[in-house]
Amino acid sequence: MINQKVERALNAQMNKEFYSSYLYLSMAAHFESLSLKGLGHWMRIQSQEEYGHAMKFFGHLIEREGKVTLPNIDSPPSKWESPEKVFRDAYEHEKKVTKSIHDLLELAKAEKDHAAELFLQWFVKEQVEEEASANEITQKLHMIGGNGAALLMLDSELGKRSPSKE
Repeated sequence: MINQKVERALNAQMNKEFYSSYLYLSMAAHFESLSLKGLGHWMRIQSQEEYGHAMKFFGHLIEREGKVTLPNIDSPPSKWESPEKVFRDAYEHEKKVTKSIHDLLELAKAEKDHAAELFLQWFVKEQVEEEASANEITQKLHMIGGNGAALLMLDSELGKRSPSKE
């Protein structure tokens, strides 16, 4: 049976992961509205990954005989001033998620919930990749600046992203 403090925290993180999925889907819709289909595609895949992360929390709670709670998911923003700003926001969001995962891991350690500690290690590693990916694209968009041709090249490159096999 799962510790109640850890259960509440895992449910809260699951909600954050569902929000992340909504956020990236909103970013995809924004890019699609600008005919930046490759950037939109990249964000759709990111949304699917975040949904998958939420479902990992769901599965862990069920496996441990925990109670799953599904509160409302906040509405994400829907407009951004530039592609760089979208990815800068994504990068900042990933840094918040990383902090949340680290806090959750510290709670699991404090509560001596070794199963949760082990489960959360996957997310610690995943967040390193998530931050690096969002930051790399943010840096590329910064270098591109107002160069439309370069933006279209990046759009084409990001449109080739394949879903990960988590």
